[in-house]
Amino acid sequence: MNTELKQALDVLEREKEIPRDSIFEAISNSLVTACGKKYKSSDNIRVDIDRDECEFHVIATKEVIELADDVMDPAIEISLDDAKKVEPDAKPGDMVEIEIDSREFGRIATQTAKSVITQRLREEERNVIFNQFADKRREVITGVIQRRVGKGWSVNLGRTDALLPDSETVPSEHLKANSRVKVYVLEVLATSKGSRITVSRSHPDLVKRLFEEEVTEIKDGTVEIMNIAREPGSRTKIAVLSNNPNVDPVGACVGVNGIRVNAIVNELFGEKIDIICWDENPGELIKNALSPAKIVNVFADPEEKKANVVVPDSQLSLAIGKAGQNARLAAKLTNYKIDIKSESQAKDAFGFRIEDYMDGEYEEGTYEEASFEGEYENEAPETAESAEVTEAPEEN
Repeated sequence: MNTELKQALDVLEREKEIPRDSIFEAISNSLVTACGKKYKSSDNIRVDIDRDECEFHVIATKEVIELADDVMDPAIEISLDDAKKVEPDAKPGDMVEIEIDSREFGRIATQTAKSVITQRLREEERNVIFNQFADKRREVITGVIQRRVGKGWSVNLGRTDALLPDSETVPSEHLKANSRVKVYVLEVLATSKGSRITVSRSHPDLVKRLFEEEVTEIKDGTVEIMNIAREPGSRTKIAVLSNNPNVDPVGACVGVNGIRVNAIVNELFGEKIDIICWDENPGELIKNALSPAKIVNVFADPEEKKANVVVPDSQLSLAIGKAGQNARLAAKLTNYKIDIKSESQAKDAFGFRIEDYMDGEYEEGTYEEASFEGEYENEAPETAESAEVTEAPEEN
């Protein structure tokens, strides 16, 4: 029996990662509970366990009563004659320890002990799973799509399942059962039924974590991700900064022949990714964020977080993007409201030729008469006064 118990403990510890001490504690509690079930009381019961040999002994402490006829409660009292069989020197009023044979518990007490052990092991397994995934909150892990569950998908993470709500999926992705995907762990909660894990495929930080996994320079801190703007399934803009003047942050993220960024694009099922250089100068940052469009000038107001951008007439639709996407993502990335005008429109708006005033230089400035009819923040433009929005050429 000891050998079988050792083997069972090894399996639980190895496969379920349940600490051996917790298993022994569960066994001890179950035996005490079984005694309570059989003898109506367990206050005088203790369990001694040899954890090396996997031996256990159930001990009952009883008061010695001189005459057997005076024993009122056999669970806590014992006659002097019976006590002397265990301790020859026993006398009335002494407390003696009597070992109880657990095989005498009976079916009901045994079932009770089994239930206590099972319940405790389930709780321990839940704790192990919760602790394991609580450490993975805001990280990316690989899972297998299982099936539809209500308004979402069940994703198997190995030892447990997570929920991928429809609100956290990418509309353009067509998920299939048994397909492997990387997901971002949004939330890990402990409930009475176990851990409840919520994951996402649409969160911007999914892209950030994928870059951290793929790009060594980001992992070691040489390159930093300063901000991300994402429209899941369509396009993401990511601003990066190098802490080493000899390292090109964009080149590091793209990789040789685009191998690094393409690996991430494939994981996101073709979502386009624009990587730009972060700049502390708002004008330069906005210029970079509106890539691939060419910019003539940027008027940025750091206090109001607004900017007027002038582009060549031929670049207006490219700067705005399809349904305003390029401008909208640039606004999210820079946290500036952006008004984009062509050179000819800027002349009417500002009352002078931009190229004569600025001489082609980018700088920060303030303005008082700038029009913001075409601002881009989080929504596509409601009017087409600044430009006719057409589909921009696709860029990776």
